[in-house]
Amino acid sequence: MRCAIVHYWLLGMRGGEKVVESLCRLLPQADIFTLFYDPDRVSSVLRSRKVTASFLNPFRRYYRSLLPLMPLALEHLDLREYDLVISSESGPAKGILTSSRARHICYCHSPMRYLWDLYPAYLHDWTRTVWKRALIAPLSNYLRLWDYASAARVDTFVANSQNVQRRIWKAYRRPAEVIYPPVAVETFYGQASDDYYLVVSELVPYKRIDDAVRCCSRMKRRLKIVGDGPEFARLRRLAGPDTEFCGRVSGSELRHLYAKCRAVIMPGEEDFGIVPVEALASGKPVIALGRGGVLESVPQHNPRAGFFYDFPSESALTSALVQFESEEASLSPAAIQASAARFSEARFQNEMRRMISRHEDISEKFPYSPVIYKSITT
Repeated sequence: MRCAIVHYWLLGMRGGEKVVESLCRLLPQADIFTLFYDPDRVSSVLRSRKVTASFLNPFRRYYRSLLPLMPLALEHLDLREYDLVISSESGPAKGILTSSRARHICYCHSPMRYLWDLYPAYLHDWTRTVWKRALIAPLSNYLRLWDYASAARVDTFVANSQNVQRRIWKAYRRPAEVIYPPVAVETFYGQASDDYYLVVSELVPYKRIDDAVRCCSRMKRRLKIVGDGPEFARLRRLAGPDTEFCGRVSGSELRHLYAKCRAVIMPGEEDFGIVPVEALASGKPVIALGRGGVLESVPQHNPRAGFFYDFPSESALTSALVQFESEEASLSPAAIQASAARFSEARFQNEMRRMISRHEDISEKFPYSPVIYKSITT
């Protein structure tokens, strides 16, 4: 059986790329297809595979501006020879075209948020130039129609959380099974706090990192921010002297930053969020907006690990941070760390293996391909 993994782009090692890395270990012969690929910014596991990038790859520096061309580029990828295709979806990866005998499983991190639940915020963002705002509506309408239609190309949807499972139903009217993403929980460790809070995030508007920057600056709390993105310059202007921008860091540096922080702050709504699980695996609590996947991953009781607030604002975050500081001495780092074990890579691979090998309805989908069922189930 020939297998292919399709990921929207390989330009760094965030949560989606770590899922692809785990799928590569599960399917050691699988080839990778992607829109954009920079081998210098991904792990050795991904570099060791045969990676096919789209014709847009020479322009990867401008990938954020190339969304209207991505459907065309995806449909140009040739997957005729593959029996099993797993798309890793948060951009438009599921829109690839497969042969009629292939099985297409979509592991969905979220339907494209800028086309669906975050679309009103993008449409009415008055910080954008006039010409960008004028183009958003017609381009988004075209892309939303394509995105909905391309969902019909998927045989089985897998959601990375119950939160995303609801979004898939809302956007595509398709059911999905939930399999939480893998986290290398055994590689994280905890140490005594070095008296700073930590944010680990792409610096984009919907992550609301500005709430954390303002809150910590006003309260004179040390804050370290790991990540980069288009919001970097604006956040630097907002930051006080106690805020440090670490940029992109190595895996060992990141684990050390987790180990020494007081708590991890997450001001935006996450699809699932690997960052809070990494915080738990380091024995550190999470201060977060109480929406989205964090409600599934971070326990509030037994053990006490989550300090949530209901409304996205600086004042609400401040209240949650004050509550954390009042209870900090009573928290159990060992119990918090143990709560992360349910998100291990071994658990993810076992659940994905069962998904791939499942018999139900395969004979109805592929009535002329008995060889494929035998390959999938062995």
